[in-house]
Amino acid sequence: MALPVPIGHIMESRSFDADTFQMQLLSQIAGTDPSVMATMHRRVRELEELVRLTSVIGSGLLLEEVLDRVYEGFDGIIPFDRIGFALLDDDDVVARWERTRPGFEPKLTQGYRLPVRETSLGAVLEGRRPRIINDLVAYLEAKPTSTSTRLIVDEGMRSSLTCPLSVDGRPLGLMFFTSATPDAYTGVHAATFMRIAGQLAVMVERARLASELEEKRRAFEAQNEELLRLDQTKDRFLGMAAHDLRNPTSSILMAAEYLQSTQLDRDQRLFVQDIASQARYMLTLINDLLDVSQIESGALVLNREPIAAVDFLSDEVARHSAFAAPKDIRIVFETDAQRGMVLADRVRMRQVVDNMLTNAVKYSPPGSTVIVRLRYYEGMCRLEVEDEGPGISPEDQEKLFSYFGRLSAVPTAGESSTGLGMAITRRIVEAHGGTIGVDSKVGEGSTFWVMLPPASAEE
Repeated sequence: MALPVPIGHIMESRSFDADTFQMQLLSQIAGTDPSVMATMHRRVRELEELVRLTSVIGSGLLLEEVLDRVYEGFDGIIPFDRIGFALLDDDDVVARWERTRPGFEPKLTQGYRLPVRETSLGAVLEGRRPRIINDLVAYLEAKPTSTSTRLIVDEGMRSSLTCPLSVDGRPLGLMFFTSATPDAYTGVHAATFMRIAGQLAVMVERARLASELEEKRRAFEAQNEELLRLDQTKDRFLGMAAHDLRNPTSSILMAAEYLQSTQLDRDQRLFVQDIASQARYMLTLINDLLDVSQIESGALVLNREPIAAVDFLSDEVARHSAFAAPKDIRIVFETDAQRGMVLADRVRMRQVVDNMLTNAVKYSPPGSTVIVRLRYYEGMCRLEVEDEGPGISPEDQEKLFSYFGRLSAVPTAGESSTGLGMAITRRIVEAHGGTIGVDSKVGEGSTFWVMLPPASAEE
């Protein structure tokens, strides 16, 4: 069909207006028949409104947001006093969302479940065609067992438009438009909905999945918060129990050590020695548990001060040499630094060195040598403790610095171990801004090392 006025001429007009252009174009297509032109113009406007509607609905992220936009967007397009949405869940339809206009009290609310096979909704889902009921009261009289219809009627609704939603041929759910006015719906309303039903279903499905992920995220966060609360309760209880046990355990140890200085026969002396040994172990465990409680609760406070590293380590080596003498183990201190300061908590740093030297002596064979090295390089202070023990397997190295990380190697003189010392050592070192590690091969001994940022260093 030839156009009376070339489109190019219209587009080139200086007074071009989109609505004018649309009317001129429709006029040329429809000829001079006003009714045809009006119908086509109404269809164009309808399509524009549906495009706007899908844009508004699609801007929602979660299911509640999308459905709220459905409520707002369909106002003026399809009559309603209430909109409801239900999801298909196995063989049931479950009410997921509803919104009513002011003045109406919802009775069919979220969570209402209805078996599809017991209703006519199955036919709507399978046929993928809307269903119109323009007299809900008469429908209820014909089907008095329909609980869902009774609830809707009790809300004041008198007509309904039930529209199916499906994605890739798979039924997703149903959209319910209901009105307090009888005979509110026509085929035009059903056709209008179906023009965007496919796009709407995709939006709803996308939003539903996003909502499920969000719900799982929130549940996960709530579970984490509860676990954190329980963990904090455990730490507090652990700290209280260990604190209450320390004093009586110390008293037992003092009494046993006193008894060892008295006149005892052989059996009595062995018995008292065992009491003292077990009390020492218990006291060590209690102190370790108190440290764990303090560290994990975030209550570890470091009283930092400049420490002369060479003097500090010389004292530690001398002290531990006395403990190593019964196993005929020598502890040798090597350093190429004359001076050097480390900014650290003296008590906690002594705990670090104690754990490293105690472990070295504990796992070294009699007659061996433990070497303590101190050196500065790359702006860091490095402390090494090298032993001639059995070495540590790669599997054991992975759990070495974890709480209660029991190793396959056993102490050479049957010494006890709480399995907490190196884990506590690691956290103390890290609290100082340092790092700790081990270099070891089975059968070749081990070298534990600590790197600390010095207050000042001279190579």
